[in-house]
Amino acid sequence: MKQNMTRKILQSHLVEGQMVAGQEISIKIDQTLTQDATGTMAYLAFEALGIPKIRTEVSVSYIDHNTLQAGFENADDHAFLQTIAAKYGVHCSKPGNGICHQVHSERFAIPGKTLLGSDSHTPTSSALGMIAIGAGGMSVAMAMAGQPFPLVMPKVINVKLTGKLKPGVAAKDIILELLRIMTVKNGVGKVIEYTGSGVETLSIPERCTITNMGAELGVTTSIFPSDKVTYEFMKNQGRQADWIELKADEDAEYDEVMEINLDELEPMVAKPHMPDKVVKVREVNDIKVSQVFIGSCTNASYLDLARAAAILDGKCVHENVSLCIAPGSKQVFEMVARDGILQKLISAGARILESACGPCVGIGQAPQSEGVSLRTNNRNFIGRSGTKDAKVYLASPEVAAVSALTGFITDPRDFDGLDLDALQAIKETEDRILDDRMIVAPKDNTEDVVIRRGPNIRPLPLREGLEEEINTTALLKVGDDITTDDIMPAGAKILPLRSNVPAISEYVFNGIDSTFPSRAKENKGGIVVAAENYGQGSSREHAALAPMYLGVKAILAKSFARIHHDNLINYGILPLRFKDKEDYNKINQGDVLTVKNMKEQIKQSEFTILNKTQGIEIKAYATLSDRQKEVLLEGGQLNYIKKLL
Repeated sequence: MKQNMTRKILQSHLVEGQMVAGQEISIKIDQTLTQDATGTMAYLAFEALGIPKIRTEVSVSYIDHNTLQAGFENADDHAFLQTIAAKYGVHCSKPGNGICHQVHSERFAIPGKTLLGSDSHTPTSSALGMIAIGAGGMSVAMAMAGQPFPLVMPKVINVKLTGKLKPGVAAKDIILELLRIMTVKNGVGKVIEYTGSGVETLSIPERCTITNMGAELGVTTSIFPSDKVTYEFMKNQGRQADWIELKADEDAEYDEVMEINLDELEPMVAKPHMPDKVVKVREVNDIKVSQVFIGSCTNASYLDLARAAAILDGKCVHENVSLCIAPGSKQVFEMVARDGILQKLISAGARILESACGPCVGIGQAPQSEGVSLRTNNRNFIGRSGTKDAKVYLASPEVAAVSALTGFITDPRDFDGLDLDALQAIKETEDRILDDRMIVAPKDNTEDVVIRRGPNIRPLPLREGLEEEINTTALLKVGDDITTDDIMPAGAKILPLRSNVPAISEYVFNGIDSTFPSRAKENKGGIVVAAENYGQGSSREHAALAPMYLGVKAILAKSFARIHHDNLINYGILPLRFKDKEDYNKINQGDVLTVKNMKEQIKQSEFTILNKTQGIEIKAYATLSDRQKEVLLEGGQLNYIKKLL
């Protein structure tokens, strides 16, 4: 069988299972990454296993999300992460070194390897021809312990890129076009593999933009071939020894084939409040903008900032616009400073932020009330910016820079005096500044390492084995596309509590129903009822961990996003699906629900739920492997692995 890139890498890492789409397989993980919003829980879970050192080739702890130190909590967590990394053989990228996905693609990503990260945008590194997958922190802890990573064998979708982007059109427009076609729901259980003549026209940072935002499609990952472009990028990073060529075989088989002609693309924008609400920029050019942000793990490369600076050079941002810019890594920051790009940005009125996630995850630069914020990041969920009634649009750095000057969402092709050909001619610099001093390497002798634990770091809460019968209430009923931001909000106020589950659990469903935590405690738990694509978005396991702490027993939904589905199982919460989706209408919030013979029903993956309030039975099922059934019966992944070990 002629193999595609995805099957080649999975085959070389296969530990268990048959590579048949829809069946569970397990693969060896070569590398892991964590970030500080998810890392504390991951390392507490790893520590609980009692293993003296990580068993991966490389593991990196990045501190890039919660870098705003308005209190002691974040600084304490940073100290914890650095010392626990030293204890167990993990590299630690300190605050200021950059965003995990940007830095990992620069300094660690290797073609043909596997990477598991506790961040949904981990697939960014697949731009270099590796299989990089986002997961919950518990799954990453298990991978660091040497356990194979279980996943459902995905279908592989070939997206053939032909032609070449026209001046004014960016790589961001490729992934926005794909989101317009596929939406946020239709990538679950799939891998996007890019091929075609258009691939070789794209730099690694441009490919990273595409694989990064592939997470918004719900895919397991996205992957580009490792080719001459990859080699040149890695050579400029001083890592050419790690390069291998990797591409699909001639006439490789795929489950589906799509084609995007780059010649035909126009500048696009995603409207509030979902990344798939995509239209052409010219369709919304009457929208006034109050804030522009250029940065995030999606678009904060040297190339992105160089093109933005070329647009802004000699001009000043509109009087009604606040422009914020955050370079993606210390390496990028130093290079734009060296090459005069930073000066152009500052001169134009840009506010320069540190190399961190910042505004993308609601850490600073919240828009004004009812403001319109045009951003180059990957998500525009309601409230994610830190201002609930703000409207966030997503676009390329080129669109963002032009719009910062005009005060309206503007197509670069409509901006008078802009030399689009000269703009497109700007390329990535080959003269990279290589300085890894902000990455603390593992130490040979760790006996004297003392792990620092601030008062905000609490033990990882676990639940006991599954009960035989659930008698509870439908605590909350929600609709389609509920995100992990909806379940467990982020932002500067809440994220510092990530190491303190009792405290952070007080904010579960805060934007939907602020009474949820108190009602969950009064009822000693309950069930959440949901519609399609429950748990999409961020990989944050707190969206499962905090509800578990509040006593949530099950989620009954029409469908689930991949990472959140696995996180629920990891923490012993049943992910149940309506057998007949119309039965969603047969449960109201507050109804009393009973599920008997739980253990037997888990073994069969078939469930009968009695709605006592309405006197009816509802049939449900769960998509569980034999391993996942055992995990649920033990009360969660950590209990299961500790018993196994």
